[in-house]
Amino acid sequence: MTRIVITGATGRMGRTLLQAVDGDGQAELAGAVDRPGGEAVGRDAGELAGTGPLGVAVGDDLAGVLPGGDAVIDFTLPEATAVYAEQCAGAGVPLVVGTTGFDEAQQGRLNAAAERVPVLVAPNMSIGVNLTFKVLDMVARALGDDYDVEVIEAHHRNKVDAPSGTALRMGEVVADALGRDLAEDAIYGRQGRTGVRDQKTIGFETIRAGDIVGEHTVLFAGAGERVEIGHKASSRMTFASGAVRAAKWVTGQPPGRYDMQDLLGLR
Repeated sequence: MTRIVITGATGRMGRTLLQAVDGDGQAELAGAVDRPGGEAVGRDAGELAGTGPLGVAVGDDLAGVLPGGDAVIDFTLPEATAVYAEQCAGAGVPLVVGTTGFDEAQQGRLNAAAERVPVLVAPNMSIGVNLTFKVLDMVARALGDDYDVEVIEAHHRNKVDAPSGTALRMGEVVADALGRDLAEDAIYGRQGRTGVRDQKTIGFETIRAGDIVGEHTVLFAGAGERVEIGHKASSRMTFASGAVRAAKWVTGQPPGRYDMQDLLGLR
């Protein structure tokens, strides 16, 4: 039985993660953490999850619950995740990160933590999305430079980063397969007289609307045909179930930085 601590327990993903842990026969909830001063602090985590009492009170201090956990799952904000990573490293507890939007310094703090404990970082915990990454690599290599590439993604109105971490990872997969540098070749939206399309650019289009859980499409457009590789998520439980699976897997790994491709054996 893997004892899991959930951070950001009051958020959309936090509540779904609580449900996923409760519904997994090989995992149990060891702790639930909210921000200091949050109105849920002190309440039973089951009230947030809608599962009935879980016997775990929501706390506001990750360090205080780490001794009872085998792994932490974090879907919060980059600045919080960086702190949590350091706390996990200090306590020797593996970490699963679904947070996106890290800057270079925050990535460095995750890498430093991964020198001491296993840290699995993935912009999307969905099994289907991570299989899609593998397919994109194969398709990009087969089609080569003769096809224009566009990444289109859509999420709910409350998502704060754009493009999504998943969209960026899709772009990175394609760029790597084609021998390109995404930092140099990415185009984020277009407006006005943009001129003829540069053949090596990889375009990104972002939609934020309603309660869209997550939709991603990579378009390869050539002369006379186009290939579209896509994934649509209709429930956050898709991501939560993948994260719980990752938490169970990462507890058996040596220190290092991992992603879902490692878990699925797709390297």
